[in-house]
Amino acid sequence: YVIKDVLRKKHLKRIYLFIVMKNHSNVLYVISHSLRTPVSSLIYSFIRKDRLNSHLITHSDEKPFKCFICSKSFSYKFNLKTHLYLHNVNSKLFKCFICNKSYFLKKLLRIHMVKHTNEKPFKCTFCSKSFALKYRLTTHLRMHNNEKPFKCDVCNKAFTLRTSLRTHLHLHSIEKPFKCTLCDKCFTQKVHLESHLLWHNNEKPYKCSHCDKSFIDKSRLKKHLRIHSNEKPIHCSICNKSFYEKGHLNKHLAVHISNEKPFKCSYCSKSFALKYSLTTHLRMHNNEKPFKCDVCYKTFTLRGSLRTHLNLHKTFT
Repeated sequence: YVIKDVLRKKHLKRIYLFIVMKNHSNVLYVISHSLRTPVSSLIYSFIRKDRLNSHLITHSDEKPFKCFICSKSFSYKFNLKTHLYLHNVNSKLFKCFICNKSYFLKKLLRIHMVKHTNEKPFKCTFCSKSFALKYRLTTHLRMHNNEKPFKCDVCNKAFTLRTSLRTHLHLHSIEKPFKCTLCDKCFTQKVHLESHLLWHNNEKPYKCSHCDKSFIDKSRLKKHLRIHSNEKPIHCSICNKSFYEKGHLNKHLAVHISNEKPFKCSYCSKSFALKYSLTTHLRMHNNEKPFKCDVCYKTFTLRGSLRTHLNLHKTFT
């Protein structure tokens, strides 16, 4: 027998839980495949073959339901019906009583109403941010957990947001007529190719006015100048620690996310959450001082110590 249980939440009326008893005579159709989700593979089962066939359409390019007005095609009949509302202004039945804006789906009106109430009940446990909608909190948490479930099939690059993947996929489809003669890289614009060639030629036209360092592009010079000005515009929302660039913040966030410290020092009992923190710590044991002052040639174990030292020279000049 097949028992239909209406699911726990009222707003999920369309979904049903099917329990298939052992003595059911019908065949249970099962499909297993990988998805772009944090779960590596999922198994979907169907009680009827037509439902399996309907599901398989989503994995193919087949879109049998066509709009007679604009010729746009859809995998499901329900999606076509929803789309047809767009062509008919009078079909927007769900109206906001505050600003009179109307929507053709009740769900869209509910999302809109949040703007008026300004309620944000979904709070992040890692930082002080809160959200009006649960799915926005879920998306935000991926950043803290460094989850990147959306993977590019072309180059295997992974992304936190689906929209970021879509933007990235567009790059693969765009024509790149400007090809580098020294490697296999191609570019959409000539200016990008010219910038890339500087890297091959080891040209660094953007020079720092405070030290002898130079850079390939202006953006890298701008980041470097923050070291001299001690400007740290990137802040951690959990402990208010500041950083020169976003990459340093992302590494730092791992400390808040996990209490695990898998990187252990072989000289002492200290352990670290990040590998680069252990590498920095080991310099002390090995008496390594890779950061050198260009003024008095004094050397330091930490880059931060060199920066503090350079400020002393500025004071006396």
